[in-house]
Amino acid sequence: MIGRMKQTLTELIKTFVGGNARFTVEHPTNLEFGDYSTNAGIVSKKSDELLEFLNKNKPEEVERVENKNGFINFYLSKKFFSDSLKEIIKAGDDFGRGESGKGSKVMVEYTDPNPFKEFHIGHLMSNTIGEAVSRIIQWNGAEVKRANYQGDVGMHVAKAVWGMLHEKKDPYVAGEKAYEDDENVKFEIQEINRKIYDKSDENINKLYEDGRKKSLEKFEEIYKRLGTKFDYYFFESETAELGKKIVLDNPGTFVESQGAVVFNAGDHDKSLHTRVFINSEGIPTYEAKELGLAKIKYDKYPYTFSVVITGNEVKDYFRVLLQAMKLVFPDLASKTHHLPHGMLRLPSGKMSSRTGEVITAESMIEEVKGKVKDDENVAIGALKYSILKQGVGGDIVFDINQSVSTEGDSGVYLQYAHARANSLIEKAEAQGVSINTDSQEDSLVREVERFLYRFPEIIPRAMDDFAPNYIATYLIELASSFNNFYAHEQVIGGENSGYKLAIVRAFKTVMKNGLTVLGIPAPERM
Repeated sequence: MIGRMKQTLTELIKTFVGGNARFTVEHPTNLEFGDYSTNAGIVSKKSDELLEFLNKNKPEEVERVENKNGFINFYLSKKFFSDSLKEIIKAGDDFGRGESGKGSKVMVEYTDPNPFKEFHIGHLMSNTIGEAVSRIIQWNGAEVKRANYQGDVGMHVAKAVWGMLHEKKDPYVAGEKAYEDDENVKFEIQEINRKIYDKSDENINKLYEDGRKKSLEKFEEIYKRLGTKFDYYFFESETAELGKKIVLDNPGTFVESQGAVVFNAGDHDKSLHTRVFINSEGIPTYEAKELGLAKIKYDKYPYTFSVVITGNEVKDYFRVLLQAMKLVFPDLASKTHHLPHGMLRLPSGKMSSRTGEVITAESMIEEVKGKVKDDENVAIGALKYSILKQGVGGDIVFDINQSVSTEGDSGVYLQYAHARANSLIEKAEAQGVSINTDSQEDSLVREVERFLYRFPEIIPRAMDDFAPNYIATYLIELASSFNNFYAHEQVIGGENSGYKLAIVRAFKTVMKNGLTVLGIPAPERM
């Protein structure tokens, strides 16, 4: 019955108010108002009649139904909660998995760092969100493939290769500065860019291949630390020619302008702007490469749905791209969803170090590790939770001290609660205390029990709205209720130890599963 109670109550209410009536069935913010509440009484203007109907026809899992200012509140029975514990413990690592995505094949593209450049905190943010979204979709029964699209050609690469040619300590930064400061160097770098595309210079080819290889190996080390394993890697060097061909093969959609080929998106949607797809030198831009990427992705893995996760800064560009895709590949456009995320900022508002360079993901991880006794799992958890606790689209102010707090809204708080539950279980096992989920042993319904059964409802909502923060918020509420239970009741050696231990076991299961689906480590000891 867990995970289906909301649907059961919704269907029951519909038989009274009619299928077209718009009403909600939700968990009240205040537990005093029950376990579920509906505004159907207000919507139908028949709250008293609805209350009478529900009391006569309520499921056996509902102990009572009350009317509070037109809102109908449902209070679940003790047996429902004891059965919930039993079901959670039995399901174990699979508790919370659903089937709403069953039969779907989904490709999620995220992280997308560029070889020859640093893996910075923007990539960390994309990776954290992308990994969580991938796992949430998987937990709903869909098949998921993780994709990583990397810019291994382009001006940033040419600038880095110029720096390598001149044996600079930080090739890309040196090339970037020289490109801006010196017109002669700017021309040199443009020539290098052309040679990288046509592979016409043996020395440049070698520098390029060596630099690309080292960058990709470094990225793999970071992915391993973050708990991500990609199924597909796509590169701009592979998408460029196909993208250019797609543009040239669609002259009605793309037109010449001042020696370049552009897409006048405003002709199709007044809110959109014009973008270049092939520049005046005949080189395809990011936009053209994205068209090639869409085709290559689908050829590799014929997906039902494709999610592309990027920063907000390309949101408008992506709207233009999707408009072009609607004309060139209408089927792929209808299957593509762009999920833009905000920026990670420091309380000072700055997102670069004192030297003016971008902050790398590795340096951020190491800084947090220094705050948590050099524990990598705790540091990763602190960073990831700080990103996932808010809605995907907004900017995030990263407060390092708040992120490692053992009290309140932090990943460390969740990990500590999980480790505490594990410690209790180990202690109980050592003393021979066994689990008992019989509701007759313990008649009290605790706050933590009233949160545990909700987990399977959260996962599909998080998938539908691409909202990992739903799960993060739920886990904080759950951990708070558990810590309150732990502070006020003696689990081992007190009355009803078997039932209390069942609560602890169920909590550990749900917390571990919740952290896992967010991509956050769940350490058993801290």
